[in-house]
Amino acid sequence: MAIRCDSDNREIYIVDTTLRDGEQTAGVVFANEEKVVIADMLSDLGVDQLEVGIPTMGGDEKEAIKSIVKRNRNSSNAKSIMAWNRAVTSDIEQSIDCDVDAVAISISVSDIHIKHKLRTSRQWVLENMIKSVEYAKKNGLYVSVNGEDASRADREFLVEFINAAKKAGADRFRYCDTVGIMEPFKLRDEIWYLYDKTKFDIEMHTHNDFGMATANAIAGLMGGANHVGVTVNGLGERAGNAALEEVLMALIYVYGYKTDIDTRKFKEVSEYVSRASGRFLPKWKAIVGENTFVHESGIHADGTIKNPMNYEAYDPAVVGLERQIVIGKHSGKAAIVNKFKEYDIKLSDAEAKDILSLVRATTVRLKRSLFDKEKADIPIVAMTANAFEMGMNDHIAKPIDVEKVEEVLVALLKE
Repeated sequence: MAIRCDSDNREIYIVDTTLRDGEQTAGVVFANEEKVVIADMLSDLGVDQLEVGIPTMGGDEKEAIKSIVKRNRNSSNAKSIMAWNRAVTSDIEQSIDCDVDAVAISISVSDIHIKHKLRTSRQWVLENMIKSVEYAKKNGLYVSVNGEDASRADREFLVEFINAAKKAGADRFRYCDTVGIMEPFKLRDEIWYLYDKTKFDIEMHTHNDFGMATANAIAGLMGGANHVGVTVNGLGERAGNAALEEVLMALIYVYGYKTDIDTRKFKEVSEYVSRASGRFLPKWKAIVGENTFVHESGIHADGTIKNPMNYEAYDPAVVGLERQIVIGKHSGKAAIVNKFKEYDIKLSDAEAKDILSLVRATTVRLKRSLFDKEKADIPIVAMTANAFEMGMNDHIAKPIDVEKVEEVLVALLKE
């Protein structure tokens, strides 16, 4: 069990779908060995269940799933391994062939999907869902029934659907905000209503089309759901899914939950998934972004130097990051003094003021903060400032960054 609240004895289970819904991001393909590595990393992290792919695709997909299942079975830290399926017995047969212990059985539940995608009826949806669940249970599988587009479905039909799944033997219902159309306040009430009417385990599966995937996931948990589907870095179709690292850290630091998940590994996992997916990790990304614990503004830097808790909700080491005081246009005198202390250089008040003026002028011309080598060698900064006054366009500090050189040359050619 990944996360719990001691005050009300609630337990929340983390379902990671990076290897299924995350890989459904347009243009993203994980190599088989990358899928195995990511599965290992997530298991080591401590998530409860991994949704690792779609067996009916066959080929490499099935081979990767089988490899993950085999490694997991031989691991001292074994997790539940789930495969995704349509509400079709032939799909479930493919999952059984992969030897997974759990299946997600997905079918549309909104009238817009039933009419315009499936071109059928609510009754047909119920019958096929029940048949698929019964078949999976007969084969000893844990079953999550996924209500695709549940956020646009008729509320009373959802109650009927969930109760039918429960009666057929399903283990939980996955509430899918497929197009990310919900908002937290409404969603909390919706989940509370569904749970009250069915008394059935509910998993939140939220998308980020309006930037509310994490907030919606947590709102659903506060409404009574006890499972939450997430992906590393919020990877997923269109605008992505609720991010594993965001949901977990919010539950821990905003809501006071306890966890067995090793959050210190977030940075390592995040960076690997970023590389494997070919999806750039923004510096400003919540929790794992490079800028999360970087301080430049004079007031913020001064407050952080005095006591990091002034401007940090938790220690950066908790998520594998480090604190940085950056010297730039918005720096104050305290940051200058503190930075030079790192080099055993004690500045007078007048020296700090002079250097601050020089730093601000230089950063405006460079359109960036200064690198440590530039800060440590004030003569270089002074020379740079003078060179700009004489007409220099830019300068590059050692060690030479090839990408920076290319960027500068392209800019000059455009001019």
